[in-house]
Amino acid sequence: MELWEAVWKSAILGTVQGLTEFLPVSSSGHLTFLQLLGLGFGDDMMMFVNIMMHLGTLVAVVAVFWRDILALFKKPFKTLFMLIVATIPAGVVGLLFNDKIDALFQGPTALLKLAVCFAVTGLMLLVAELVARRRKKVHPLSWGSSTAMGLMQAVALFPGISRSGSTIVAGTVAGADREQVASFSFLMSIPVILGSFAVEVYGVIKEPSAVADIGTNGFVGIAVGVVLAAVFGVLAIKLMLRVIRKANYMWFSVYLVCLSLTCFWLNALGIF
Repeated sequence: MELWEAVWKSAILGTVQGLTEFLPVSSSGHLTFLQLLGLGFGDDMMMFVNIMMHLGTLVAVVAVFWRDILALFKKPFKTLFMLIVATIPAGVVGLLFNDKIDALFQGPTALLKLAVCFAVTGLMLLVAELVARRRKKVHPLSWGSSTAMGLMQAVALFPGISRSGSTIVAGTVAGADREQVASFSFLMSIPVILGSFAVEVYGVIKEPSAVADIGTNGFVGIAVGVVLAAVFGVLAIKLMLRVIRKANYMWFSVYLVCLSLTCFWLNALGIF
């Protein structure tokens, strides 16, 4: 791959990753969609590239929530323990089924499956807005609400099911304070991204030839994408924090329905 091609493809992927990781529209779904349209490095490299782009959004979380991260390690450590427990479902599902889930979103039916997942996320957001607007009393984040968020994060391993969206929906429906749910949701991304990155690095160390086709130009392009993912991730976090205070998810839901219909249409026409 030529350097310029690697840079512009990675720039698009990184920008989209940064914007969509924290907005409730599924970053993995958008990356899969773009790669199905040809904006990728090939099916074999898709998982590696996706995880590298997620690494950029990890930087964004740390940059915005570094105080909250430090507070995790202060007594009585309740939030830290809740975070550990909430991470377990996604960790287990990821280790056991990640390759199978990735394989599901390749081939001729990939767009159709992606369309269904986008529609499901849109429906969940609509439910969350209705619940949030009608509920008059909320409670601090608890073991029950954080566990529900952890279970939904495992479901969000499917591209098109938004991680931030599904976890925020779970916390909101469970009756927890929206701002606490948002902060906890963003913190939940840290161990998941680190875990995925560690697994991918281990795979590369074990089998270096797996990424040999990327080449120097590809790695330079990916580095550009990671930086852009971090920058736009910070912007997306700040925007999402404002949205959550008002519980206004309607436009995200409409967007996802339109995206779902687009995927259905492209699949029906057999274009991709």
